[in-house]
Amino acid sequence: MSAGGLFALTTILSGLPRDFSLPVIIVQHRSREETTLLEEVISHKCLIRVKQADEKEAIAAGAVYFAPPDYHLLIEHDRSFSLSVEAPLNYSRPAIDILFETAAAAYQSSLLAIILTGASSDGTEGMKSVKRMGGTTIAQDPAEADYPFMPQSAIATGMTDRILSLQQIRNYLLSLNKI
Repeated sequence: MSAGGLFALTTILSGLPRDFSLPVIIVQHRSREETTLLEEVISHKCLIRVKQADEKEAIAAGAVYFAPPDYHLLIEHDRSFSLSVEAPLNYSRPAIDILFETAAAAYQSSLLAIILTGASSDGTEGMKSVKRMGGTTIAQDPAEADYPFMPQSAIATGMTDRILSLQQIRNYLLSLNKI
């Protein structure tokens, strides 16, 4: 997710309970100079714990993790985070494709990948990886997105399981919550 992401994220995340039973991992395209402002803004609007992902941190349920600015966020097979400063992909670091591809390898069919508003095609190739590994894919309804290009690009692959509004995405996540 990139352009228009703050509204989309707060709409979805503000509805998740403090004891949400799944981890949520987010790549937001943002300036390398930004430190934790996004996490602070989101945490004030949510009950669920919000933080920046740390190197080698084990992924835990009930938390929202953000990729740090200017680092690719990868998921290791042991389901911990790894950070990389490899070259930008699709002009982005962090890149959604890298997160989705590594998460697909680690989580396989239990992964849910969601593409939200954005002005690039980042995430499209990663969505293909998620589908190849048996995961579920969702794109925000482009008609609702502030910047429809990212969800449109994902949908054009034919590998998107659902096209949903932000409210429907939040409701879908809540339906997965196993308390």
